[in-house]
Amino acid sequence: MAEDNIQVEVVYALAGRQQLLRLSVAKGISARDAVLRSGMEAYFPELDLASCPLGIFGKALAKPEERLLEEGDRVEIYRPLIADPKEVRKLRAAKAAQARAGERDA
Repeated sequence: MAEDNIQVEVVYALAGRQQLLRLSVAKGISARDAVLRSGMEAYFPELDLASCPLGIFGKALAKPEERLLEEGDRVEIYRPLIADPKEVRKLRAAKAAQARAGERDA
């Protein structure tokens, strides 16, 4: 029955390419199940939809298998981090300190 369905979106984005899919799914579906049923792997075959991190409207889901979707939710598929953000900040701070030290010596 159509009234037992809700409308949701599943989205994945790379730097130069993104895909947003609108789905009609049964009430009570989990975020993970919606992603698995989305067909997103046709656009991004490298994705592991069974284990990739997910979020809804920018908030990461700790347990996407348990989070039930509501009408209008946008499920976001997150890319794995290439670098640890803390390490990147440390390297940037060290580089800035080195540049300041070089300016003082000149």
